Amino acid sequence: MIHETAIIDPKARIGENVSVGPWTVIGPDVVIGDNCDIRSHVVVKGPTTIGKGNTIYQFASVGEDCQDKKYAGEPTELVIGDNNVIRESVTIHRGTVQDNSLTKIGDNNLFMAYVHVAHDCMIGDNNIFANQVSLAGHVHIGDWVILGGMTGVHQFCHIGSHAFAAVNSIVVQDIPPFVMAQGHNARPRTINAEGLKRRGFTPEQIQNIRRAYKLLYRAGHTTEEALEHIEALGEPALDGFTDFVRQSSRGIIRG
Repeated sequence: MIHETAIIDPKARIGENVSVGPWTVIGPDVVIGDNCDIRSHVVVKGPTTIGKGNTIYQFASVGEDCQDKKYAGEPTELVIGDNNVIRESVTIHRGTVQDNSLTKIGDNNLFMAYVHVAHDCMIGDNNIFANQVSLAGHVHIGDWVILGGMTGVHQFCHIGSHAFAAVNSIVVQDIPPFVMAQGHNARPRTINAEGLKRRGFTPEQIQNIRRAYKLLYRAGHTTEEALEHIEALGEPALDGFTDFVRQSSRGIIRG
C-alpha cells in the first residue's frame, strides 16, 4: 500500500491499511490513522495528527508552517479528525503560539480543490468548502456549514452551524447560525431553510428560526431587544443562536 517512491520519515507513525501514493512526502511527528488514502505528490509535515478514513488528493500540503510573519518555527500542531476528504492542492497550516498553537479540523468535512485553511482555524464537522474558499487565521466554523466557491473569510471571524455563504462572498464579520449570507461584503439574506429540512429540522423549528431571523434583522430592534424576543420563543434549537450573537467579538453581519 506504500508506493516505492514515497518518502516517509522513520519518526512518522502510519496506521493499518493506509495507502500512500507515489512521490508523497510524510515528515517526522506525523501520525496517520487507519484506513487513510494519501494520493500522489502530497506533503504532510508535523506535528500533525490525522485520524481514520481520510482521503487526501494529489498536491495537497497538510501541516505546513503558517504564513504569519510572527511565526518563528515554534512546534505548533495540526489535528484532523476522521473521514475528511481533502481535494487537489488544498493547503492546511499549523497553528501559532499567539493563539492555542493549534489548527483543528473535525470529522466528515469536504475541502474542494484549492481551499486554504490558515493557522489557528477551528473547524467542526460535516462542512463543505467549495473550490478556492480561503479561511484566514483564527477563523472558527461550526458544523454543517457550506461556503460557496471563492468565498473569503477574514481573520478572527466566526461562522455558526448550519450557515451558508454564497459563491464569491467576502465575510468580514460573524455569520450567526442558520443564516444565508451573500455579497461583498457578505450580508444576511434569509435562513438556510433547505439545508435545515435536509438535516431533519421540523417545520415548527424552521418556522421559529425564521421568526428569530426576522426579529434580529427585520423588526427594527436593538440586538439585545431582538435576543430577548428570540428567547421568549422558547425554541431549544435557538439556544446556540442567541449565545453566538452575544459572544460575537467582531460583530455579526448586517443588512
